[in-house]
Amino acid sequence: MDSLDREILSTLQQDGRISVTELAARVGLSLSACHRRVRELEQSGVIEHYRAVVSPTAVGLTFEAIVFVTVSRTDPDTVGAFEEAVVAIPSVIEAERLFGDPDYMLRILTPNLAAYQELYDGELGGLPGIQRMTSTLVMKRLGSGTAVPLG
Repeated sequence: MDSLDREILSTLQQDGRISVTELAARVGLSLSACHRRVRELEQSGVIEHYRAVVSPTAVGLTFEAIVFVTVSRTDPDTVGAFEEAVVAIPSVIEAERLFGDPDYMLRILTPNLAAYQELYDGELGGLPGIQRMTSTLVMKRLGSGTAVPLG
C-alpha cells in the first residue's frame, strides 16, 4: 500500500459515494488506474464494505448505553456461545472483546430507558456464561468514530 492508496482510502472514508471519476481527479490518477486501485483495495479486504452512517436519534434510538460484561468462564465453548448470541441482538451495535476485566464492552441503542431495561433483564441477562454486567449511560456522542487513521 502506497501513499496514493492511503489517499484513496482517506477520501472514501469521508465520502463513500464519490464517483470514481471525481476520486481519480482528487488523487491525481487516470480513471482506469484509480478504478483498478479501488478494485484491488476491495478484493484484498482493505475496503471491507460501504454503508450509510445513520443518525440514531433521527430513527428514534435516543437511549445509548455501554455495558461491560464479565463472563464466568473463558473456555472456547462459553466464549463462542456468548459471542454468537451477542451478535444476534440487533440493539447491540458494537461488541468488543477486551483484555483483562471486564471481558467485553457492548454499545447498545434502544428507543428509551424502558426498552433498555427490557433488553437488559431479558436478552442480555440471558446471554451464555454471564457472571456480571455493569452499565453506564452515554451522555453525549462526540463523533461517529468510523474513520480509520491512515497516517
